[in-house]
Amino acid sequence: MRGVKTLFTVFLISFTACNKNVNKMELITAESFITTYKGENIELYTIKNGNITCQLTNFGARVVAIFTPDKDGKMKDIVAGYDSAKDFIELPEAFFGTTVGRYGNRIGNAQFEIDGKLYKLEANNGKNSLHSGSNSLNRKVWNTKQIGDTILEFTHTSPDMSEGFPGNVTIKVVYELTDENELKIEYFAETDKKTILNLTNHTYFNLSGQGSGSINNHYLEINADNYTPVDNNLIPTGQVVPVRGTPFDFINSKKISKDIERKHMQLQYGFGYDHNWVINDWENDKNDKIIFAARVIEPNSGRVLEVFTNEPGVQFYGGNHLGGMKGKNGVIYEKRGAFCLETQHFPDSPNKPEFPSVILDVDENYYSICIYKFGLK
Repeated sequence: MRGVKTLFTVFLISFTACNKNVNKMELITAESFITTYKGENIELYTIKNGNITCQLTNFGARVVAIFTPDKDGKMKDIVAGYDSAKDFIELPEAFFGTTVGRYGNRIGNAQFEIDGKLYKLEANNGKNSLHSGSNSLNRKVWNTKQIGDTILEFTHTSPDMSEGFPGNVTIKVVYELTDENELKIEYFAETDKKTILNLTNHTYFNLSGQGSGSINNHYLEINADNYTPVDNNLIPTGQVVPVRGTPFDFINSKKISKDIERKHMQLQYGFGYDHNWVINDWENDKNDKIIFAARVIEPNSGRVLEVFTNEPGVQFYGGNHLGGMKGKNGVIYEKRGAFCLETQHFPDSPNKPEFPSVILDVDENYYSICIYKFGLK
Protein backbone atom coordinates (compact mmCIF):
# COMPACT_ATOMS: atom_id res chain seq x y z
CA MET A 1 0.00 0.00 0.00
CA ARG A 2 2.83 2.42 0.78
CA GLY A 3 4.22 2.12 -2.74
CA VAL A 4 0.77 2.60 -4.28
CA LYS A 5 0.12 5.78 -2.31
CA THR A 6 3.54 7.25 -3.13
CA LEU A 7 3.11 6.57 -6.83
CA PHE A 8 -0.34 8.10 -6.87
CA THR A 9 0.91 11.28 -5.21
CA VAL A 10 2.86 11.95 -8.40
CA PHE A 11 -0.31 11.33 -10.44
CA LEU A 12 -2.28 13.71 -8.23
CA ILE A 13 0.18 16.60 -8.64
CA SER A 14 0.18 16.15 -12.40
CA PHE A 15 -3.61 15.76 -12.46
CA THR A 16 -4.23 18.99 -10.59
CA ALA A 17 -1.66 20.97 -12.56
CA CYS A 18 -3.03 20.04 -15.97
CA ASN A 19 -6.58 20.75 -14.91
CA LYS A 20 -5.98 24.50 -14.61
CA ASN A 21 -6.69 25.11 -18.28
CA VAL A 22 -9.27 22.53 -19.26
CA ASN A 23 -11.82 22.83 -22.03
CA LYS A 24 -15.51 23.21 -21.36
CA MET A 25 -17.35 20.03 -20.42
CA GLU A 26 -20.48 19.00 -22.28
CA LEU A 27 -22.49 18.00 -19.26
CA ILE A 28 -25.65 15.94 -19.55
CA THR A 29 -28.65 18.21 -19.06
CA ALA A 30 -30.87 17.94 -16.01
CA GLU A 31 -33.89 18.33 -18.29
CA SER A 32 -33.14 14.96 -19.92
CA PHE A 33 -33.81 13.28 -16.57
CA ILE A 34 -36.97 15.05 -15.50
CA THR A 35 -39.61 12.33 -15.78
CA THR A 36 -41.58 9.93 -13.63
CA TYR A 37 -41.32 6.18 -13.21
CA LYS A 38 -44.14 4.33 -11.48
CA GLY A 39 -45.31 7.65 -10.05
CA GLU A 40 -41.93 8.72 -8.67
CA ASN A 41 -39.74 11.56 -9.91
CA ILE A 42 -36.42 10.78 -11.60
CA GLU A 43 -33.79 13.52 -11.50
CA LEU A 44 -30.15 14.17 -12.32
CA TYR A 45 -27.64 15.40 -9.74
CA THR A 46 -24.10 16.75 -9.98
CA ILE A 47 -21.21 16.62 -7.52
CA LYS A 48 -17.78 18.11 -8.20
CA ASN A 49 -14.50 18.83 -6.44
CA GLY A 50 -12.71 21.21 -8.81
CA ASN A 51 -10.96 18.49 -10.81
CA ILE A 52 -13.71 15.93 -11.37
CA THR A 53 -17.40 16.30 -12.14
CA CYS A 54 -19.70 13.36 -11.51
CA GLN A 55 -23.35 13.18 -12.56
CA LEU A 56 -25.73 10.74 -10.92
CA THR A 57 -29.41 9.86 -10.96
CA ASN A 58 -31.78 8.58 -8.30
CA PHE A 59 -33.00 5.93 -10.75
CA GLY A 60 -30.95 3.04 -9.45
CA ALA A 61 -28.71 5.31 -7.37
CA ARG A 62 -26.39 5.21 -10.33
CA VAL A 63 -23.44 7.00 -11.88
CA VAL A 64 -24.37 8.59 -15.20
CA ALA A 65 -21.15 10.42 -16.13
CA ILE A 66 -17.68 11.17 -14.77
CA PHE A 67 -15.63 13.92 -16.39
CA THR A 68 -11.87 13.89 -15.83
CA PRO A 69 -8.97 15.59 -17.69
CA ASP A 70 -6.40 13.79 -19.78
CA LYS A 71 -2.67 14.64 -19.76
CA ASP A 72 -3.39 17.66 -21.99
CA GLY A 73 -6.18 18.93 -19.76
CA LYS A 74 -8.97 17.84 -22.11
CA MET A 75 -12.09 16.87 -20.18
CA LYS A 76 -13.98 13.76 -21.26
CA ASP A 77 -16.75 11.63 -19.87
CA ILE A 78 -15.15 8.25 -19.14
CA VAL A 79 -18.36 6.36 -18.26
CA ALA A 80 -20.45 4.38 -20.75
CA GLY A 81 -24.22 4.39 -20.48
CA TYR A 82 -27.28 6.41 -21.43
CA ASP A 83 -27.83 10.16 -21.34
CA SER A 84 -31.55 10.37 -20.55
CA ALA A 85 -33.94 8.88 -18.02
CA LYS A 86 -36.10 7.67 -20.90
CA ASP A 87 -33.24 5.55 -22.24
CA PHE A 88 -32.45 4.10 -18.81
CA ILE A 89 -36.10 3.12 -18.45
CA GLU A 90 -36.78 1.80 -21.96
CA LEU A 91 -33.50 0.55 -23.44
CA PRO A 92 -31.85 -2.75 -22.46
CA GLU A 93 -30.74 -2.87 -18.82
CA ALA A 94 -26.97 -3.32 -18.92
CA PHE A 95 -26.72 -2.13 -15.30
CA PHE A 96 -24.89 1.00 -16.48
CA GLY A 97 -23.47 2.76 -13.40
CA THR A 98 -26.08 1.37 -11.06
CA THR A 99 -26.13 0.27 -7.46
CA VAL A 100 -26.53 -3.51 -7.72
CA GLY A 101 -28.34 -5.60 -5.13
CA ARG A 102 -29.62 -6.98 -3.03
CA TYR A 103 -27.06 -9.47 -4.32
CA GLY A 104 -24.53 -8.27 -6.88
CA ASN A 105 -23.39 -10.92 -9.37
CA ARG A 106 -24.81 -14.45 -9.77
CA ILE A 107 -26.59 -16.89 -7.48
CA GLY A 108 -26.67 -20.44 -8.86
CA ASN A 109 -30.06 -21.99 -9.67
CA ALA A 110 -31.66 -18.73 -8.47
CA GLN A 111 -32.03 -20.02 -4.92
CA PHE A 112 -30.34 -20.18 -1.54
CA GLU A 113 -31.02 -21.35 2.00
CA ILE A 114 -30.87 -19.63 5.37
CA ASP A 115 -31.18 -21.86 8.45
CA GLY A 116 -32.71 -24.61 6.33
CA LYS A 117 -35.36 -22.43 4.68
CA LEU A 118 -35.24 -22.23 0.88
CA TYR A 119 -35.62 -18.87 -0.86
CA LYS A 120 -36.29 -18.75 -4.60
CA LEU A 121 -35.31 -15.83 -6.82
CA GLU A 122 -36.07 -14.79 -10.38
CA ALA A 123 -33.97 -16.76 -12.88
CA ASN A 124 -32.99 -13.95 -15.25
CA ASN A 125 -29.65 -15.35 -16.43
CA GLY A 126 -30.36 -18.80 -17.74
CA LYS A 127 -31.24 -20.82 -14.64
CA ASN A 128 -29.40 -18.37 -12.38
CA SER A 129 -30.16 -15.05 -10.72
CA LEU A 130 -28.01 -12.17 -12.00
CA HIS A 131 -27.85 -8.96 -9.93
CA SER A 132 -31.03 -10.03 -8.09
CA GLY A 133 -33.46 -10.06 -10.98
CA SER A 134 -35.17 -7.70 -13.39
CA ASN A 135 -36.80 -5.43 -10.79
CA SER A 136 -34.10 -5.06 -8.18
CA LEU A 137 -32.33 -1.98 -6.78
CA ASN A 138 -31.29 -0.77 -10.23
CA ARG A 139 -34.96 -0.25 -11.15
CA LYS A 140 -35.94 1.66 -7.99
CA VAL A 141 -36.25 5.42 -7.58
CA TRP A 142 -34.21 6.21 -4.47
CA ASN A 143 -34.69 9.03 -1.98
CA THR A 144 -31.95 11.60 -2.41
CA LYS A 145 -30.19 14.14 -0.22
CA GLN A 146 -27.45 16.37 -1.61
CA ILE A 147 -24.90 17.47 0.99
CA GLY A 148 -22.94 20.36 -0.50
CA ASP A 149 -21.05 20.19 -3.79
CA THR A 150 -19.24 16.94 -3.15
CA ILE A 151 -21.62 14.48 -1.42
CA LEU A 152 -24.83 12.80 -2.53
CA GLU A 153 -26.79 10.39 -0.33
CA PHE A 154 -29.31 7.85 -1.62
CA THR A 155 -31.64 5.81 0.62
CA HIS A 156 -34.11 3.02 -0.05
CA THR A 157 -36.04 0.46 1.96
CA SER A 158 -36.31 -2.93 0.29
CA PRO A 159 -39.40 -4.72 1.63
CA ASP A 160 -39.42 -8.23 3.07
CA MET A 161 -39.42 -10.81 0.25
CA SER A 162 -38.70 -8.19 -2.40
CA GLU A 163 -37.42 -10.19 -5.38
CA GLY A 164 -37.46 -13.21 -3.07
CA PHE A 165 -35.05 -11.90 -0.42
CA PRO A 166 -36.08 -12.01 3.26
CA GLY A 167 -36.10 -9.03 5.60
CA ASN A 168 -37.04 -5.37 5.45
CA VAL A 169 -33.63 -3.93 4.57
CA THR A 170 -32.86 -0.21 4.84
CA ILE A 171 -29.99 0.81 2.57
CA LYS A 172 -27.97 4.00 2.31
CA VAL A 173 -25.43 4.66 -0.45
CA VAL A 174 -23.18 7.72 -0.14
CA TYR A 175 -21.19 9.07 -3.07
CA GLU A 176 -18.42 11.54 -2.22
CA LEU A 177 -15.78 13.27 -4.34
CA THR A 178 -12.78 13.84 -2.10
CA ASP A 179 -9.90 16.30 -2.32
CA GLU A 180 -7.70 13.34 -3.34
CA ASN A 181 -9.72 12.93 -6.58
CA GLU A 182 -11.51 9.86 -5.31
CA LEU A 183 -15.09 8.89 -5.94
CA LYS A 184 -15.80 7.19 -2.64
CA ILE A 185 -18.89 4.95 -2.53
CA GLU A 186 -20.04 3.77 0.89
CA TYR A 187 -22.85 1.31 1.55
CA PHE A 188 -24.73 1.03 4.86
CA ALA A 189 -27.63 -1.34 5.63
CA GLU A 190 -29.69 -2.95 8.39
CA THR A 191 -32.28 -5.73 8.34
CA ASP A 192 -35.10 -6.92 10.60
CA LYS A 193 -34.68 -10.57 9.51
CA LYS A 194 -31.63 -12.67 8.74
CA THR A 195 -30.83 -12.21 5.06
CA ILE A 196 -28.01 -12.06 2.53
CA LEU A 197 -26.55 -8.84 1.17
CA ASN A 198 -23.82 -8.07 -1.36
CA LEU A 199 -23.98 -4.53 -2.75
CA THR A 200 -21.73 -3.16 -5.46
CA ASN A 201 -21.44 -0.54 -8.19
CA HIS A 202 -21.60 -1.41 -11.88
CA THR A 203 -20.00 1.58 -13.61
CA TYR A 204 -18.52 0.91 -17.04
CA PHE A 205 -15.26 2.79 -17.69
CA ASN A 206 -13.34 3.67 -20.82
CA LEU A 207 -10.42 5.90 -19.86
CA SER A 208 -10.08 7.12 -23.46
CA GLY A 209 -13.58 8.53 -23.15
CA GLN A 210 -16.93 6.80 -23.44
CA GLY A 211 -17.61 5.58 -26.96
CA SER A 212 -13.91 5.83 -27.91
CA GLY A 213 -13.51 2.25 -29.06
CA SER A 214 -12.07 -0.82 -27.37
CA ILE A 215 -10.54 -0.93 -23.89
CA ASN A 216 -8.12 -3.66 -25.00
CA ASN A 217 -5.23 -1.14 -25.09
CA HIS A 218 -5.71 -0.32 -21.39
CA TYR A 219 -3.17 -1.77 -18.98
CA LEU A 220 -4.66 -3.63 -16.03
CA GLU A 221 -3.16 -4.68 -12.71
CA ILE A 222 -5.16 -6.71 -10.16
CA ASN A 223 -3.85 -7.25 -6.65
CA ALA A 224 -4.77 -10.93 -6.62
CA ASP A 225 -2.77 -14.14 -6.63
CA ASN A 226 -5.96 -16.20 -7.04
CA TYR A 227 -9.34 -16.17 -8.72
CA THR A 228 -12.54 -18.23 -8.53
CA PRO A 229 -13.05 -20.30 -11.71
CA VAL A 230 -16.59 -20.88 -12.96
CA ASP A 231 -18.63 -23.55 -14.69
CA ASN A 232 -20.27 -23.10 -18.07
CA ASN A 233 -23.09 -21.12 -16.40
CA LEU A 234 -20.56 -18.68 -14.90
CA ILE A 235 -21.21 -20.00 -11.39
CA PRO A 236 -18.06 -20.46 -9.27
CA THR A 237 -17.04 -24.07 -8.76
CA GLY A 238 -16.04 -23.31 -5.17
CA GLN A 239 -12.35 -23.55 -5.94
CA VAL A 240 -9.80 -20.78 -5.40
CA VAL A 241 -7.11 -21.18 -8.06
CA PRO A 242 -3.72 -19.45 -8.59
CA VAL A 243 -3.57 -17.03 -11.52
CA ARG A 244 0.11 -17.72 -12.28
CA GLY A 245 0.58 -19.18 -15.74
CA THR A 246 -3.00 -18.40 -16.81
CA PRO A 247 -4.64 -15.54 -18.76
CA PHE A 248 -5.95 -14.36 -15.39
CA ASP A 249 -2.54 -13.26 -14.16
CA PHE A 250 -2.72 -9.47 -13.80
CA ILE A 251 -0.34 -9.37 -10.84
CA ASN A 252 1.96 -7.30 -13.04
CA SER A 253 0.32 -4.71 -15.27
CA LYS A 254 -0.39 -5.91 -18.81
CA LYS A 255 -2.61 -4.99 -21.73
CA ILE A 256 -6.12 -6.33 -21.31
CA SER A 257 -5.84 -7.80 -24.81
CA LYS A 258 -2.58 -9.65 -24.20
CA ASP A 259 -4.02 -13.06 -23.32
CA ILE A 260 -7.67 -12.63 -24.21
CA GLU A 261 -7.44 -14.80 -27.33
CA ARG A 262 -5.62 -17.65 -25.60
CA LYS A 263 -7.32 -21.02 -25.70
CA HIS A 264 -8.56 -21.34 -22.15
CA MET A 265 -11.88 -22.83 -21.08
CA GLN A 266 -12.54 -20.05 -18.55
CA LEU A 267 -12.27 -17.41 -21.30
CA GLN A 268 -14.64 -19.45 -23.44
CA TYR A 269 -17.18 -19.65 -20.63
CA GLY A 270 -17.10 -15.88 -20.07
CA PHE A 271 -16.66 -14.84 -23.74
CA GLY A 272 -13.61 -13.10 -22.32
CA TYR A 273 -13.07 -11.79 -18.80
CA ASP A 274 -16.09 -11.94 -16.50
CA HIS A 275 -14.61 -13.41 -13.33
CA ASN A 276 -14.00 -12.76 -9.66
CA TRP A 277 -10.47 -12.20 -8.37
CA VAL A 278 -9.57 -12.90 -4.72
CA ILE A 279 -7.92 -9.73 -3.46
CA ASN A 280 -4.63 -10.17 -1.61
CA ASP A 281 -4.40 -8.91 1.99
CA TRP A 282 -8.11 -9.28 2.81
CA GLU A 283 -8.35 -10.74 6.30
CA ASN A 284 -11.91 -10.99 7.65
CA ASP A 285 -15.41 -9.53 7.71
CA LYS A 286 -14.62 -6.84 10.29
CA ASN A 287 -14.69 -4.31 7.41
CA ASP A 288 -11.92 -2.26 9.00
CA LYS A 289 -9.20 -2.59 6.36
CA ILE A 290 -9.24 -0.81 3.01
CA ILE A 291 -6.97 -2.51 0.50
CA PHE A 292 -5.68 -1.85 -3.00
CA ALA A 293 -7.62 -3.94 -5.54
CA ALA A 294 -6.71 -2.82 -9.06
CA ARG A 295 -5.13 -0.20 -11.27
CA VAL A 296 -5.92 0.66 -14.90
CA ILE A 297 -3.76 2.88 -17.13
CA GLU A 298 -4.75 4.19 -20.55
CA PRO A 299 -1.42 5.20 -22.15
CA ASN A 300 -2.65 7.63 -24.81
CA SER A 301 -4.72 9.87 -22.54
CA GLY A 302 -2.54 9.25 -19.49
CA ARG A 303 -5.63 8.63 -17.35
CA VAL A 304 -5.27 6.27 -14.41
CA LEU A 305 -7.96 4.60 -12.32
CA GLU A 306 -7.17 2.89 -9.01
CA VAL A 307 -9.63 0.84 -7.00
CA PHE A 308 -9.61 0.33 -3.21
CA THR A 309 -12.09 -1.61 -1.08
CA ASN A 310 -12.75 -3.53 2.12
CA GLU A 311 -14.29 -6.39 0.12
CA PRO A 312 -12.60 -9.77 -0.47
CA GLY A 313 -13.20 -9.83 -4.23
CA VAL A 314 -13.35 -7.77 -7.39
CA GLN A 315 -15.18 -8.76 -10.55
CA PHE A 316 -13.41 -7.69 -13.72
CA TYR A 317 -15.90 -7.62 -16.58
CA GLY A 318 -14.42 -6.71 -19.94
CA GLY A 319 -17.61 -5.54 -21.65
CA ASN A 320 -17.93 -8.72 -23.71
CA HIS A 321 -21.62 -8.14 -24.49
CA LEU A 322 -21.63 -4.38 -25.17
CA GLY A 323 -21.30 -4.72 -28.93
CA GLY A 324 -24.13 -3.00 -30.82
CA MET A 325 -25.64 -1.22 -27.82
CA LYS A 326 -26.60 2.41 -28.45
CA GLY A 327 -25.22 4.69 -25.75
CA LYS A 328 -24.73 8.38 -25.06
CA ASN A 329 -24.87 10.83 -27.95
CA GLY A 330 -26.07 8.03 -30.22
CA VAL A 331 -22.71 6.24 -30.07
CA ILE A 332 -22.84 2.53 -30.89
CA TYR A 333 -20.63 0.74 -28.40
CA GLU A 334 -18.36 -1.98 -29.66
CA LYS A 335 -17.57 -5.29 -28.03
CA ARG A 336 -15.26 -4.62 -25.07
CA GLY A 337 -15.88 -0.90 -25.35
CA ALA A 338 -15.84 -0.46 -21.56
CA PHE A 339 -14.92 -2.40 -18.43
CA CYS A 340 -16.25 -2.84 -14.90
CA LEU A 341 -14.35 -3.40 -11.66
CA GLU A 342 -17.02 -4.40 -9.14
CA THR A 343 -15.85 -4.76 -5.54
CA GLN A 344 -17.80 -7.54 -3.88
CA HIS A 345 -18.11 -10.75 -1.94
CA PHE A 346 -17.78 -13.74 -4.23
CA PRO A 347 -20.52 -14.84 -6.66
CA ASP A 348 -22.81 -17.61 -5.37
CA SER A 349 -21.47 -17.24 -1.84
CA PRO A 350 -24.87 -18.15 -0.30
CA ASN A 351 -24.42 -21.63 -1.81
CA LYS A 352 -20.69 -21.89 -1.14
CA PRO A 353 -20.04 -22.18 2.62
CA GLU A 354 -16.29 -22.21 1.91
CA PHE A 355 -16.53 -18.60 0.64
CA PRO A 356 -16.65 -15.55 2.95
CA SER A 357 -20.16 -15.19 4.39
CA VAL A 358 -22.75 -12.77 3.00
CA ILE A 359 -25.22 -13.28 5.87
CA LEU A 360 -26.55 -10.08 7.48
CA ASP A 361 -28.29 -10.66 10.81
CA VAL A 362 -30.67 -8.41 12.72
CA ASP A 363 -28.02 -7.25 15.19
CA GLU A 364 -25.44 -6.37 12.53
CA ASN A 365 -24.66 -3.25 10.55
CA TYR A 366 -23.65 -3.78 6.93
CA TYR A 367 -20.79 -1.65 5.65
CA SER A 368 -18.94 -1.80 2.35
CA ILE A 369 -16.72 0.72 0.59
CA CYS A 370 -15.43 1.11 -2.95
CA ILE A 371 -13.04 3.91 -3.89
CA TYR A 372 -12.41 4.83 -7.51
CA LYS A 373 -9.34 7.08 -7.51
CA PHE A 374 -8.51 9.12 -10.62
CA GLY A 375 -5.15 10.46 -11.69
CA LEU A 376 -2.62 10.76 -14.49
CA LYS A 377 0.52 8.95 -15.41
